[in-house]
Amino acid sequence: MKKTLITLSLLASLPYYSTGQATQSGQKVEAHRPQYHFSPKAHWMNDPNGMVYHKGTYHLFFQYYPDGTTWGPMHWGHATSKDMLHWQEQPIALYPDSLGWIFSGSAVVDVNNTSGFGKNGQTPLVAIFTHHNSPLEKSKKSDKYQYQSIAYSLDEGKTWTKYAGNPVLPNPGIVDFRDPKVRWYEPQKKWIMTLATKDRVTFYSSTNLKNWTKESEFGKEVGAHGGVWECPDLFPLNYNGKKAWVLLVSINPGGPNGGSATQYFVGDFDGKTFRPYSTQTKWMDYGTDNYAGVTFSNTGDRVVLMGWMSNWQYANVVPTATWRSANTVPRELGLQEVNNELYLTSNPVKELNALSEKTKTLTNVAVNGQYDLTAKTGGKADLFKLTLSAPATSNFSIVLANEQGNELLIGYDKAANSYYIDRTKSGKTDFEKGFAKRHSAPRLSTASPISLTLLADVASVELFADNGLTVLTDIFFPETNMSKVFIKSASGITLPTLTYTPITPSVESGL
Repeated sequence: MKKTLITLSLLASLPYYSTGQATQSGQKVEAHRPQYHFSPKAHWMNDPNGMVYHKGTYHLFFQYYPDGTTWGPMHWGHATSKDMLHWQEQPIALYPDSLGWIFSGSAVVDVNNTSGFGKNGQTPLVAIFTHHNSPLEKSKKSDKYQYQSIAYSLDEGKTWTKYAGNPVLPNPGIVDFRDPKVRWYEPQKKWIMTLATKDRVTFYSSTNLKNWTKESEFGKEVGAHGGVWECPDLFPLNYNGKKAWVLLVSINPGGPNGGSATQYFVGDFDGKTFRPYSTQTKWMDYGTDNYAGVTFSNTGDRVVLMGWMSNWQYANVVPTATWRSANTVPRELGLQEVNNELYLTSNPVKELNALSEKTKTLTNVAVNGQYDLTAKTGGKADLFKLTLSAPATSNFSIVLANEQGNELLIGYDKAANSYYIDRTKSGKTDFEKGFAKRHSAPRLSTASPISLTLLADVASVELFADNGLTVLTDIFFPETNMSKVFIKSASGITLPTLTYTPITPSVESGL
């Protein structure tokens, strides 16, 4: 969650509104502002934090700097939703204090009141986060400037009280010691903390969220190590009647297409030690714009993740005016086996269907050179969901374009057996020298035909291939909203099925 170091304003508990130059469905919206992804009303946002489901409400906390549009002293912003699509931004949940800035972490529903914070039958929500002592870091007198602390809420996340005994986990002398993700481990009736500790993950346990014991370490000699390890998450997934554990680890830099990205491991966890089934390096998302993703707590067997839709390579300089960054759509996670190897799958949550407008289904679509999908469907070119099946015998691409000549390409490369997103000519790209590139991802599935789901939202695309086995997420910044969608294949291809669905904005436009 850290990045380069660079009063406080309180945001009212109001729905998010947007204003600006571009036009969406006859209403004014701010240029590049997503219309069905969460973004803050104003100022800087990065990692999602403390995601928890409680009493019918999803709580999204996030790294937030209320005094600027670049990274600064971190707070926990807060937003709530009943469906993970329509978000209301709430007052800031956690402010910096004498122990430091409020870095990334998690939140749990302490159903059994193990912490003792509950009163009069009230179930406490407990946030576990990293305090970052910036003056101590700058003094260079100690490496112990990050440590773990807790806070609790007895009014369903509206207000928070920091524990008087903070920090609950002092720093043993590790420069990067942060981003606690905590979950209840029922077999041993204890809490497990998964903590990023520079080049590995360290597991701690506690019976009361206040006193923590080191259990084990994982990862020093395994996985990608092109940058510091961050924002880990550990959770079980059911697969063929069995349970496997998945460990997510974000890394910055060192991603497969540059900058920050999230790797994962699948294995067993016994309450003390994580043992991977394989040491193969695997990536949750091959695009450059899904980072620090973590899962909601308290959702039962359902595992839902949201990530930060940006990249530390350029997050501070993207061309948005009053705010920076959005989150990915919520994604349901699962497991799939390919050639005796288990892979993580990610797919948009079913709740997204509620935003669907009238679907147009086409069959046996012959693409000889170029097929104008916008003309055939009469739909939107910047707010849609597209699903299709295609034989893995020819190259093809889906092209988002506008009259300014901007083009974003999403496609399949037969020779490389890979998927890609190419934003070389996608619009504004000169704000960072590495932005205008083509990003590729291997096709992991051996099944036929290819299946793709593409989500487009003004200035982002999320590609879910082969039932979520291969995923790419990229942001882009067209000079004006995309107005055309084409499917192209120089050699020709016939698509057995194609479904195009316009999406209704989930944010309110106009002030």
